[in-house]
Amino acid sequence: MAMKMDLSAILEQMETGEQDTALTALQSYTKEMDQCFTFSREEEHERERLGELVLGFLNRELQPSCQLACLETLRILTRDKDCLDPFINRSAMSTLARYAGITVASTATHAHSNPMEGQVEGEGEDAEEVSSELMKGASPPSESPDQEVIVEALKSICNILLHNETGQVIAADLQLIKGLSERLKQCHDSIWNHEVRFFDLRLTFLLTALRVDVRAQLAQELHGISLLGNQLDVTLGLCWPDTLETARAGSEDVPPEELPSLSREQIELAMEILKILFNVTFDTARRKVDEEETAEYRHLGAILRHCLMSHADGEERTEEFHSHTVNLLGNLPLPCLDVLLMPKVQQGSTEYMGVNMDAVNMLLEFMEKRLDRGHKLRETLLPSLNLLTESGRIHRETRKFLRSKVLPPLRDVINRPEVGSALRNKLVRIMTHIDTDVKDCAAEFLFVLCKESVSRFIKYTGYGNAAGLLAARGLLRGGRDSGIYSEDEDSETEEYKEAKAHINPITGVVEEEQPDPMEGMTEEQKEYEAMKLVRMFDKLSRTNVIQPMQLSMDGKMREITPDDLQNLTHNPVFQPEDPGSEDEA
Repeated sequence: MAMKMDLSAILEQMETGEQDTALTALQSYTKEMDQCFTFSREEEHERERLGELVLGFLNRELQPSCQLACLETLRILTRDKDCLDPFINRSAMSTLARYAGITVASTATHAHSNPMEGQVEGEGEDAEEVSSELMKGASPPSESPDQEVIVEALKSICNILLHNETGQVIAADLQLIKGLSERLKQCHDSIWNHEVRFFDLRLTFLLTALRVDVRAQLAQELHGISLLGNQLDVTLGLCWPDTLETARAGSEDVPPEELPSLSREQIELAMEILKILFNVTFDTARRKVDEEETAEYRHLGAILRHCLMSHADGEERTEEFHSHTVNLLGNLPLPCLDVLLMPKVQQGSTEYMGVNMDAVNMLLEFMEKRLDRGHKLRETLLPSLNLLTESGRIHRETRKFLRSKVLPPLRDVINRPEVGSALRNKLVRIMTHIDTDVKDCAAEFLFVLCKESVSRFIKYTGYGNAAGLLAARGLLRGGRDSGIYSEDEDSETEEYKEAKAHINPITGVVEEEQPDPMEGMTEEQKEYEAMKLVRMFDKLSRTNVIQPMQLSMDGKMREITPDDLQNLTHNPVFQPEDPGSEDEA
């Protein structure tokens, strides 16, 4: 609910220009409005005027208490996305950067930032001169900076970027990301409190989320992967017993499951870092990376493995932390995911084929938990399911471990593949999900675990459930896709061998024998019923109610035209011609 406060008296006191009077007025305003997040439209002009007066004060020499009151007021005013005009210019943004202790570029140009629509007008020579003076004053903080002032300034900049595109353009033009990077390098320095570190990261996240050019600049020019990897390392308090093996400093011999929970502050910082890294690495999987980048990503992957094996104070917070970790792991180059299997097998580890599968097992449990919840599967399930699919495709040990968990030797030949509480049953159920991405991803995962063998895939899912993926791949006639997999035997249980001849391949289970509906019919009656069915399909096809299809020679489905159906009514043995057959001939 919008809160109202009479601003006329506040404005009168501010216009006197006296610090003590302004301080009293602003303190009463912030006390009243501190929890206000929605604003009435009636006093928009007054709020804008108050913003201008406060910025004017901030460009003067002020006592610390007055600086803080001014910036607390701006934090509240910048929550109103309709009253940001006083703040979306280079002079105001530079002033806020100076109080935030962020060094801004001394030669900022609009050309660098690829301005977007909505850029404010009237930023002429005067504004440039003011901005230049302010930028010279934007220097690194003193040895004992007022961190409350810094945090309030950072919050105001975050509000502006969140609500206004022009503010985003100016922030990129002023190279705020460079100043932030310099302070992020000081992560080992205990001078900075939690709030400063958190809002430095939050501002970095907003810049990289909202500006593609800033994202690229942080990744390449400012070596963002290494910079943020170090931040995450320090935040989690890691040490490195081996090149790509992490441990909690001071707890090197403690098994991961026995480590104490990470603190609330550690989790908050770590999640902000993970979100920034996600932005910065968003296109990594779609491009080639060089040797130096590969080393950085593998180092980062080792830290992410530690995140996956760590816990927060509370299940909900732990799941959120793991969710950000999984999202980022999905951005790493696939060959770098081998770091998940690097740690040595220890007592209590999940071991398979002599490899430590703790991380993979954790991913599988995380995925199943999201699957069981069934809420917003595209957003919650796909990142972990995709990650497991690609890991299984590229790493033999991972695939075999996942198959042992998801597709153990088949014994149940009575219940349909989609019926039951096993993980296989749950995944087969969503192979017919209404969301195409969800059902395709589930099918792809199981197909990879079957080494892309059509017969094995149908065995575990039933032809009806498998048809969608097989049709898309042109594999409805059977065979195997082009994936490269090791040779291993598909062991069959005694139960499956005995029932194999009686299994209905469409449903994937043994069914009771049904009576033949054509029993007792003459050949003429059978032909009559067949032609009746063809004419019904023809009618539905001509009225566009259905689109009949047929399986062509390349294993893909193709449309049956009305002319094809007409020919079928006159010649039951007619086979529609494959449109590609003439070319092949």
